[in-house]
Amino acid sequence: MYELSTEYWFDSAHFLTGYHGACENLHGHQWRVTAYVTAESLGEAGTQRGMVVDFGVLKRIVREECDRLDHTLLVEEGSLKPQTIAALEDEGFTLTMLPFRTTAENLARYLAERLRDRGLPISRVDCNETPNNRASYVV
Repeated sequence: MYELSTEYWFDSAHFLTGYHGACENLHGHQWRVTAYVTAESLGEAGTQRGMVVDFGVLKRIVREECDRLDHTLLVEEGSLKPQTIAALEDEGFTLTMLPFRTTAENLARYLAERLRDRGLPISRVDCNETPNNRASYVV
């Protein structure tokens, strides 16, 4: 089995609805994302001969997905009043509405699914919300 990985990061703010503790308040992280791809065998022809996937392609796609979330407020759908969302948008804030609680676990799964949808043979995504705290989603 062959495995490659690449890392990228993004900065964003979030809060955890229904959580009783510090994380129920709006706060930010520099999220570090590590994406792993695996293959039983290497490409046999063309530009991907001898590769699982081109590192340039892997890095570009992971970076693009992270950049979509960079410097946004990650908001669980239904967690804020419509007038709050409207007020934030009216002030020029960029919000990313997500259909799940914005935990590291859910972000790891979300990114794994988006990367797979883009054709990468993703086997795992790690999502660090701090240097010492990481969630992993294994496909």
